[in-house]
Amino acid sequence: MKGGTVAEDIEHLIGEHPFFAGLDRALLGPIAPIASSARFEAGTYIFKEGDLATAFYLIRDGKVALEIFAPAHKPIIIDTLEGGDTLGWSWLLSPFLWKFSAHARTGVRAVALDATALRAKCEENRNLGYEVLNRLAQIIERRLEATRFQLLDVYGGRVTA
Repeated sequence: MKGGTVAEDIEHLIGEHPFFAGLDRALLGPIAPIASSARFEAGTYIFKEGDLATAFYLIRDGKVALEIFAPAHKPIIIDTLEGGDTLGWSWLLSPFLWKFSAHARTGVRAVALDATALRAKCEENRNLGYEVLNRLAQIIERRLEATRFQLLDVYGGRVTA
């Protein structure tokens, strides 16, 4: 790694990820020390529904299936994520348990942000907290919409409120 440190490389990876696009560089600095590189082999579960949500992932490349389990069904794929997407928002909301399972469909490279530390950073710096929450709210909305469409497909439009 010529001319840079691991922290500089992680900060660069965070800064170029679409989730943090346009974010003031001063807000990115405190995030780098709580980030690490993560790799997942194809076919492995990154996390499972109901487990403690300990990280927030910025996917660099690969494909990840978001799945829910329903009795008498194979896992239902709600969405497929890839490079440029984010993985996980359950780390933000108590009781910090995953709402879906994440299954690596291919090899996946990501940046993992420590959830407890990220919550603390957002609490310490309300500008950072606002930016993260605003961006996550958009992701949550897209995931809920994807879940709705998937359920309509699985149940043939027979979903009732």
